[in-house]
Amino acid sequence: MHALICDWGHIHYREDGVAQGVPVICLNSLGTDLRMWDGLVAPLAGYRLVRMDKRGHGLSATSDATPTITDLARDALAVADHLGIERAVFVGCSIGGMIAQEIARIAPERVLALILSNTAAKIGTEESWAERIATVETQGLPAMAQGVIERWFGPTFRAHPDCALWVTEVARTDAKGYANCCAALAGADLRDALPEISAPTLVIAGSHDGATPPEQVMEMAAAIPGARAELIEGAGHIPAIEAPEQVARLITEFLKEHERV
Repeated sequence: MHALICDWGHIHYREDGVAQGVPVICLNSLGTDLRMWDGLVAPLAGYRLVRMDKRGHGLSATSDATPTITDLARDALAVADHLGIERAVFVGCSIGGMIAQEIARIAPERVLALILSNTAAKIGTEESWAERIATVETQGLPAMAQGVIERWFGPTFRAHPDCALWVTEVARTDAKGYANCCAALAGADLRDALPEISAPTLVIAGSHDGATPPEQVMEMAAAIPGARAELIEGAGHIPAIEAPEQVARLITEFLKEHERV
C-alpha cells in the first residue's frame, strides 16, 4: 500500500507486475476499491499494473469539496506523475471509464490506449443522481447495498458466496465520498468528446449489466473512431469481478495487437 499526499488529502494506490513493463492504470467503479481488479493482477503480471482508489473510496481520503470528473481525472494523472509514468494504458469501469475518457480529452498525449468497461459518455441524469444522493444521505449505504448489487451482477454471480463480500464493500463505502462521486457523474457529459479520441480503444460490455446496459455501452463505442467492442455474455456491470479471465484475455489480446503499446 502506498499513499500520494495531495492538497485535498491522500490517494491510495498499489503497484504490481513488472516495473519496466508497459504501465496500465486501473480506475475502479462507484462503490468499490482497487480490489475489484484483483483478478487481473496475475494475468497482467507482465505489465506495470497500477491500481488506485478514487476520492472517498477504499483507503483514499474524502475531499471536502465535491470533485468533478475532471478533478478525478487529474487525480489519476497525479498518481502517474508521482510514479514517473508519462504515458499509460488507462483501464476504467463505470465511473472509472468516464474518468479514463476525461483523461483522453484533457491529456491525450498521456494515453497509450483506453480500455472502457461497462461505461458510457453520459450515465444517468441529474435528477436520478440527485435521488441517489438523497437516499445515501437519508438512509445510508447499507440500506442501498443489496439493490446496487442486483444491478451490478448477473444471476450466476449473485448466487455465488463471494457476492456477499461486495454487498459489504458497497455498504462500507464512505457516504460522503460516494455522494461526491454521484455528483461528479451528474455533471459529466463527454459525448461530444468521443469522436476526438485517437488512442486505440477497447470497449467491454456485460449482457446482464443493469447499470450501463450493453446497448448504451455499444452506442458509446460506435462514436469512438476505430474502437473495438466486445460483449461478455452472462456478466453484469463489473466483469473484472465476475469474469476476470475473460476481461484479462480481451485486454492482453488487444494490447498485443497494438505493438506501440
